[in-house]
Amino acid sequence: MTSPHSILTSSISLRYGLSALLLATASFSFSAQGETTLYVAGVGGSTEQMYKTRVIPEFEKAHGVKVVYVSGNSTETLAKLQAQKGRQQINVAMMDDGPMYQALQLGFCEKLTDAPVYKNLYPLARLSPEATALGMVATGIGYNEEAFKKRGWAAPTSWNDLKNPQYQQLLGMPPISNTYGLHSLIEMARLNGGSEKNIDPGFKVFEEDIAPNVLAWVSAPGEMDGMMQNGDVIMAVYGSGRAVALQNTGFPLKFIYPKEGAVALQIAGCSVTANAQSELSQKFIQYVLSPEVQRIQSESNGFAPVNRTVELPPELAARMPYGQEKVDSLIKVDWDTINQKRSEWTTRWNRTIER
Repeated sequence: MTSPHSILTSSISLRYGLSALLLATASFSFSAQGETTLYVAGVGGSTEQMYKTRVIPEFEKAHGVKVVYVSGNSTETLAKLQAQKGRQQINVAMMDDGPMYQALQLGFCEKLTDAPVYKNLYPLARLSPEATALGMVATGIGYNEEAFKKRGWAAPTSWNDLKNPQYQQLLGMPPISNTYGLHSLIEMARLNGGSEKNIDPGFKVFEEDIAPNVLAWVSAPGEMDGMMQNGDVIMAVYGSGRAVALQNTGFPLKFIYPKEGAVALQIAGCSVTANAQSELSQKFIQYVLSPEVQRIQSESNGFAPVNRTVELPPELAARMPYGQEKVDSLIKVDWDTINQKRSEWTTRWNRTIER
């Protein structure tokens, strides 16, 4: 069996050259003498802006600390942790659950200290003793409601709608380097007699039925939003959080939970080890789990709260996987198997699907 370390090393070598990793490592500046600085790594775009404007300032005031937000997608953050092994400069890492499980396997996270807030989380949110979900979204299907009405088309209801030839060259699809795309591959495998342990049926459906409908394989969520706004694509696999961000601009995007189920995607956080600011890192994670920040994340970015005590207005709650019943309905994937196979799947995907 391929080890997690070799999987990660192979993945990094495919996506990043050595010079890029060195640049990422060198991108941190040392704080001024006497000033305490906390480096928090997370995704860019609307999430970065939300943290910089609505989350981080209050934490800085409360703890007398300077927080530097280090933006990058989850794979990039994982690559930085690997590049800085033994001399970590990230204090708090926030990543999608898949890459976070890889970080846990590689020993990059320290145990979370006990705090009352952890008793208020959904059981699903505790990934391990070292990592917790900070927010939750669902992977489903987003479509341009106005474009569908103009064509007289019924709204999609199923994962199988991705195969419908009426969407030829109108479908936007994330590749499997993106968690939304990976979820889609797994769902197609499951719906056709396979699973994470038997992915062949998923590849067959993508190659024969879905790929002809795809106008573009788009990994950057902002780029997918742009293609949707320009009318280049009218349907795409989306995350509920990205859907809320686009809906907040006034765009007529509808997000649906396929009848077979939407897939759970958790935004997870951990305190990196070894960590010069361990206590502050733990406090930052607890702060993000507070009802106040959980509400901010829901309003600004569509991250459903993982803190069960958070109350949201009905209109907002309806746009995300909110509440015990909705959370329980989400499909969970087997990340242990996925992370063992992901490098192999990516090579196969690039050879047979995204050519």
